[in-house]
Amino acid sequence: MNYSVDNIHKICKEYGIENYTINSDGSIDVDGDVDLWSRGLTKLPMKFNNVSGDFNCHYNKLTTLLGSPQSVGGDFWCHGNKFITLDGSPERVGGSFYCNYNNLTTLEGGPQSVGGDFYYNVNPIYYKLGKIDYKSYIKQLNRDKILNELLNR
Repeated sequence: MNYSVDNIHKICKEYGIENYTINSDGSIDVDGDVDLWSRGLTKLPMKFNNVSGDFNCHYNKLTTLLGSPQSVGGDFWCHGNKFITLDGSPERVGGSFYCNYNNLTTLEGGPQSVGGDFYYNVNPIYYKLGKIDYKSYIKQLNRDKILNELLNR
């Protein structure tokens, strides 16, 4: 996703994205919400960096979250798509994270920090894990990763 400044402006206009700043790497920061829901997208149209409000990309045909913001101040809505992993999802979400109604077989690659609730029901992984405390789950994944790194030295 390497776009010219003119192309980025055109994409932002097409999708109604306002109050944005173009970063040197071609990603954008948005002061406010991004609404890309129900547009038939198979991939995100550009690379996002920080979004201060909500980020909505639900009810599309996305197979990946690559291009998602690194940080979302509000809620992150990506339910009703077709991905099997959360790779490419934001590192931090200030509000809740909604990834239900996908084909998720793992929660790895998901956010490292979620300020609100984490919804992942109606996914294959939900039927294996059941309802979990996501914050505890992430802590355990990080502990396991550190332990594996120490053991494999």
